[in-house]
Amino acid sequence: MATIFPTYKQYPMEIVSGHDWHLTDDDGKTYLDFTSGIGVCSFGYSNSWIEQRVSNQLGKIWHTSNLYPSSLQTEVARMLCPEGMLAFFCNSGTEANEAAFKLARKYTGKSKVLAFNNGFHGRTFGSMSLTGNQAIQTGYTPLVPGIEFADYNDPQAVKKITNDFAAVILEVIQGEGGVYAGNADWLQAISKRCHEMNVLLIVDEVQTGIGRTGTKFAYQQFDMDPDIITSAKALGNGLPIGAMLGKETLASAFGPGTHGTTFGGNKVALSAAKAVLEQLTPEFLTQVQQKSQALFAAMNEKLVPLSVVDSISGKGLMIGVHLNNQVKVAEVIAELQQQGILTLPANHNTLRLLPPLVMSEADLLEGVDQITEVLETIGAAVNSEV
Repeated sequence: MATIFPTYKQYPMEIVSGHDWHLTDDDGKTYLDFTSGIGVCSFGYSNSWIEQRVSNQLGKIWHTSNLYPSSLQTEVARMLCPEGMLAFFCNSGTEANEAAFKLARKYTGKSKVLAFNNGFHGRTFGSMSLTGNQAIQTGYTPLVPGIEFADYNDPQAVKKITNDFAAVILEVIQGEGGVYAGNADWLQAISKRCHEMNVLLIVDEVQTGIGRTGTKFAYQQFDMDPDIITSAKALGNGLPIGAMLGKETLASAFGPGTHGTTFGGNKVALSAAKAVLEQLTPEFLTQVQQKSQALFAAMNEKLVPLSVVDSISGKGLMIGVHLNNQVKVAEVIAELQQQGILTLPANHNTLRLLPPLVMSEADLLEGVDQITEVLETIGAAVNSEV
């Protein structure tokens, strides 16, 4: 680490190999993975179809600039975009949200954007300015002006949307913020109000999209009508790719020279995205929904009654286990690692679970059993000290 900026607080092992939904560290210890690389490797670590697509593209050409047309970009865009939308390919979720921010301002000619407390949209200046987490913004002021914040799921936020806003940006489920889902009525009211006020609705699907919640995009479960959708993370199953999707009517604001990226739409990354989308079939998504039902049933039975657990939240295979102040989530994660389970933190002392979508139901339930054992042990130790 002597040659690397210390921007990450890292766990004490290096992951050196993986297969299906298991990972192995540099000491040869194998783990059941409930992280997917923070929601990225939804098809696991040895998907033969993705490997084949990427290998085939490596044998052709790795990179061409966007000064030349790409039939692969067109093909992936057709698979990814809802009807009536166009794609702009980039390299990450934060870049997708930057593109969305720029497009909203340029198309509307307005500068104000409404975002939500506890939300997360990235770490570049625009996306960080849209992020409702002061800890992430500390030390970087002044931020991009024109951003206002409201409380998530608050009915008063709907009334705050007036026609002097360019856009509203939100997550259907606030992932980094603690895996808190929007109420259906509230999300629909936000969507309706945006269209009444001629305000663009940007739905950040960077973590919730590509099947994570049981549908291609999470907003599809809430009868919403976004003008712009952002996607990344699981789109490339580990190869860096992001996308901003916008309604065709917005194309007039994004002509030649208005926006760009050197590596966006890279052919190797796109080959992985194509393989992901080819496997994201209705049958596959039904399996995700079925596994989710079994997983939530097990968690409600085994985790919710524990003394250190306040509640469970989420949708699909995006889960938050909300711990009370008797225990710190970092201590739980460390103990789970000792037991061979990899998990994640989220805000508000939340244990976040983002298992690969391909994980078997048996291993999902085995993971719940092991998490239960660890939390029972920690809870017993805490209670004995009282």
